[in-house]
Amino acid sequence: MKPLDTKFLPTGIRSRFVDDVNGLRVQILEAGFEAPARPLVVLLHGFPEIAYSWRKVMPRLAAAGWHVVAPDLRGYGRTTGWSADFDADLRPFRMLNAVRDALGLVFALGHRHAAAVVGHDFGAGVAAWCALVRPDVFHSLALMSAPFAGPPELPFDTDRKPPEVPASPTIHEALAALPRPRKHYQWYYSTRPANAQMWHCRQGVHDFLRAYFHHKSADWKRNRPNRLAAWNAEELAKMPTYYVMDLADDMPAAVGKEMPSAAEIAACQWLPDDELAVYAAEYRRNGFQGGLNWYRSRTGGAFEAELQLFSERTVDVPSIFISGTSDWGVYQRPGAVERMQETACTRMAGVHLLDGAGHWVQQEQSEAVAALLLDFLRRPAAG
Repeated sequence: MKPLDTKFLPTGIRSRFVDDVNGLRVQILEAGFEAPARPLVVLLHGFPEIAYSWRKVMPRLAAAGWHVVAPDLRGYGRTTGWSADFDADLRPFRMLNAVRDALGLVFALGHRHAAAVVGHDFGAGVAAWCALVRPDVFHSLALMSAPFAGPPELPFDTDRKPPEVPASPTIHEALAALPRPRKHYQWYYSTRPANAQMWHCRQGVHDFLRAYFHHKSADWKRNRPNRLAAWNAEELAKMPTYYVMDLADDMPAAVGKEMPSAAEIAACQWLPDDELAVYAAEYRRNGFQGGLNWYRSRTGGAFEAELQLFSERTVDVPSIFISGTSDWGVYQRPGAVERMQETACTRMAGVHLLDGAGHWVQQEQSEAVAALLLDFLRRPAAG
């Protein structure tokens, strides 16, 4: 495996490998590496992305004096040392091991701490846990698109009380019973067929990703998110089908119904076809199972107990939240954004929702995102 060819990268970004990081050979994109002793900023991508998703932000941060590093996370891109077998051990994909991956990368690069860890989508969850578990290493936190509501709670005051009866019907049964039967995308991603259905879909990986990125962006004009009242079927069904899918659909079918026209594709400046081709090439080679394993590690609940070790712990480093006004990710977990601001992150510097951006905020509005990050990083407490 070779690093990503520099012809795909903006000037000033290089691709290389870092070996022996918690069992991985990690491909990183790196900017601001020329001068020694620069403070480190770590950028963690989401699904279905790779380190390349930070290409537009990295040069701006580096020009302002930061050593900027974006890895392909475990399960993605050109990072190797993980298994794509559906039946393989899921423990390497649990959240605390993702923190170990990030910590190992920081140390491997010769840094004792990072001025900031920045995460988008699923990477936001990893970034939040980095800041919660190791605030001595990760000195500030920027979250994008996925609010952090805090660690899972431990049952409290249960002594001599009858156990709670599980809700019936389950949320999945209730979604399936709606007049328009539905299912939640995270549980679809956790099924055995999901990888093959996306990897070998009828329209091909490139067009599948084109529809997926379009559907969740501000370019899809029906993305008009709002707060949901509760975690129930009727409320969840208000979300677009990339989150709450029609029951009979796989994800390529769901997003394929909103495939942009040739004119819309040509007009997409934030993700032209030659840049989308970089994503498509990585996923054609690897498939999607590595990324899907992160969802499986959460939806199955097998690792919830170790996360409950941190119940009632808060993120106490300076933090910021950035997303798009057209991003349903802000509200897909009812109450999460409020808990993030009120209890989970005790030093939240601001919540910024950018016009002209949906879920892919660091790509759709890269200049505005870079400006917000630089303002945040320059505050004395965030360095």
